[in-house]
Amino acid sequence: MGLSSTSKRVIAAVEAVCASDVDERTLRRRVLELLRPVVAADAHAWLLTDPVTAVGTAPLADVPWLGELPLQIRLKYATQVNRWTDMPGPVATLDEATGGERGRSHVWDRLLHRYGVGDVASVVLRDRFGCWSFLELWRTAERGSFESESVAVLQALADTLTWALRRRVAASLSTPPPSTGATGPVVLLLGPDLEVRVQTDETSEYLRLLVPPDDNRAPVPAGAYNVAAQLLAVETGVTEAAPSARVHLTLGRWVTFRAARIGTASSNAQRDIAVTVEVTNPVDRADVFARAYGLSIRERGVLEHLLVGRDTTEISKLMLVTPNTVHDHLKSMFTKTGSRSRRTLLAQALGTSVSSAR
Repeated sequence: MGLSSTSKRVIAAVEAVCASDVDERTLRRRVLELLRPVVAADAHAWLLTDPVTAVGTAPLADVPWLGELPLQIRLKYATQVNRWTDMPGPVATLDEATGGERGRSHVWDRLLHRYGVGDVASVVLRDRFGCWSFLELWRTAERGSFESESVAVLQALADTLTWALRRRVAASLSTPPPSTGATGPVVLLLGPDLEVRVQTDETSEYLRLLVPPDDNRAPVPAGAYNVAAQLLAVETGVTEAAPSARVHLTLGRWVTFRAARIGTASSNAQRDIAVTVEVTNPVDRADVFARAYGLSIRERGVLEHLLVGRDTTEISKLMLVTPNTVHDHLKSMFTKTGSRSRRTLLAQALGTSVSSAR
């Protein structure tokens, strides 16, 4: 069955927004608005993710269970039903994955059903360079399950949305971060159930930039909840990916969230969780840079050698290729990143000024 004319118009409109120059947060807002006629949902949460660990950050969300957000995030990371890291395709629905037995999902069984949620559409945006985002759309039981047309529209847009978000990550890395400002780390302390125990004023400032509140209310520490929930998932064997996430804060400034247990209690379940937020180190930033710009494996190898100051001759010997092949890789890297020289390439990858790059 082909798509309806309405669905085709929606897809074209979303593709136009993706090709525009709006920032990533505006992009997500507009896409959600455009999808409404064919993928109607009563609540949503759209997160960016670290391309390697797939841990969520910078959520754009509208949910009725805000007071139970730590529980919802903890359950989402703990359940294996439609976990975004394990989905075989870009789109899945709760009803389809469970055969109508929604209670198989920890999130639905312990939380969502109390808010009248029926079906859930999950979308993961990933490519061969990493996982860039995941989107959850919730419908009330009264509205019914997500139709095949809705799923088909989301599937048709998955590659375009992935490209658009990766493109915006790349753009954020092209801007050198300010030379002034806090370098961290700052700390937020969570209890075993992810309730906030204490946080510094500086932590609050970081969180406000990541998830701007609508008024003067304190920002929701969703980034901290996500890395902490990942830590719990690692402890229970759901995943092996590190409880960390790199995220663009503002104006080319990238920070890394990490979670770890603290305290001396014999059981992990009784120990608090410390979430640190600090400026992303140059090597980790360069890794995101290489992935966001779609560098090939060989090009990434060249970049790694450049980062430690090796010249063409050294690189060719270590990579077992000719100097001309190294130059070909560099030309391709310049084209992909918009750089004109090794110095500007390194400045972008490391987040420094051109004058301070090697």
